[in-house]
Amino acid sequence: MSVKNQLREDMKQAMRSGDKARLGVVRMALAAIQQREVDERIELDDAGVLGVIEKMIKQRRESVEQYRAGGRQDLVDKESAEIELLSAYLPEPLDAAELAALVDEVVAATGATSMKDMGKVMAELRHRAQGRADMAALSAQVKSRLG
Repeated sequence: MSVKNQLREDMKQAMRSGDKARLGVVRMALAAIQQREVDERIELDDAGVLGVIEKMIKQRRESVEQYRAGGRQDLVDKESAEIELLSAYLPEPLDAAELAALVDEVVAATGATSMKDMGKVMAELRHRAQGRADMAALSAQVKSRLG
């Protein structure tokens, strides 16, 4: 089942069970997916849907930092709960050893030897590790490997 269909099924289930928090998050995710599809006039595949969900999680993490700095624990709790619900739709994250092996494999496959090749390596990594790794951390690994 595709991620988008899973979201739709979870929305129906949340409606039936009266889980308002889950229903709100799922509806928000579906709305963000639909907005991107309308804006770009495309039908998102699973990788695109995972990209939208990752972006939503990133936004919420940034919000959590801001709310913590402002002393708003109630909003920190709300955003953290949303992060947890959205994270359930992402695939199992790669551990450090798997990430290092993936970086080595992609660097070898693309023939990258210097920082000039970083874009090529990151494009391939983004494709292979979508939803399973933090791209900023991956970028740092690639820089250290190529630099």
